[in-house]
Amino acid sequence: MKNIKTLLEERILVLDGAMGTMLQRHKFSEEDFRGERLKDWPVPIQGNNDVLSITQPEAIKQVHRLYFEAGADIVETNTFSGTTIAMADYEMEDLVYELNYESAKIAKEVADEFTAKEPHKPRFVAGSIGPTNKTASMSPDVNDPGYRAISFEELKIAYKQQVEALLDGGADILLVETVFDTLNAKAALFAIEEVKEKRNTQVPVMVSGTITDASGRTLSGQTAEAFLISIAHISLLSVGFNCALGANQLTPHLEVLSQKAPFAVSAHPNAGLPNAFGEYDETPAQMASQIKEYLDKNLVNIVGGCCGTTPEHIKAIADLVKDYKPRKLFVESF
Repeated sequence: MKNIKTLLEERILVLDGAMGTMLQRHKFSEEDFRGERLKDWPVPIQGNNDVLSITQPEAIKQVHRLYFEAGADIVETNTFSGTTIAMADYEMEDLVYELNYESAKIAKEVADEFTAKEPHKPRFVAGSIGPTNKTASMSPDVNDPGYRAISFEELKIAYKQQVEALLDGGADILLVETVFDTLNAKAALFAIEEVKEKRNTQVPVMVSGTITDASGRTLSGQTAEAFLISIAHISLLSVGFNCALGANQLTPHLEVLSQKAPFAVSAHPNAGLPNAFGEYDETPAQMASQIKEYLDKNLVNIVGGCCGTTPEHIKAIADLVKDYKPRKLFVESF
């Protein structure tokens, strides 16, 4: 089977769409989230999607299956909040290893199933590593700008546990995503490097930041180029942007990465911007027509969807990228 680096030189790879959007269709109740296993959990857990990998594994499996059927080459594990830091809200720190392990195992089973059916189109699992709900470089207290809710070391320890569980469960790639604070991302990357060294493994790593508004900066204030320079010392599979903005608004920031990055460039934007009800209205055809600009300008190597995207959006993207060559990779030192 070809490895992912070889495939990236041959064609544009397709990432999946939103896990949360698909799970919302089930309208799971508090009881559904708990299942038999967690029926006596002491605090409410509805909305904690990561726990569904334990209590509703078939629903998670079905989401992965639908995205692979739509044409995705890579699906993300259901582990966006899979750290002890984020899970503290639900008093689930002790379940973190299991949540990540089971999520990766579920995704890998489905990926192997599709690869066996279509050996010419191998499928991959990216272990999703989200930003946590705390920030290492900014104070949450406007009256105390020097205060930090979390330290670099605490983040690193939490990320390390998540990374080990994702790899044990079978993740092929690690995806540090929706980066709004680059210091958090650096803690994740530091943890990954430590795990790679300990295990003597070379798992590919993707990093995807998020531009928070029209200023064109991340929440911690970096431009696209500054974000890239901050992480370019690590040998990455790809760097890119996801979430926050629709496809159109991401274009100028992807242009910066495309011109400067010595790695593959990825993009998985939202289906437009949310409406007054927090829902996403952009149709698959509308989103694909915007992503066509990335392809015409030769900006990307990996493309998929974030909030509001469905298998229909991913199918439209997969159908579109077949006719395009991937962006050429080159090496440039900073």
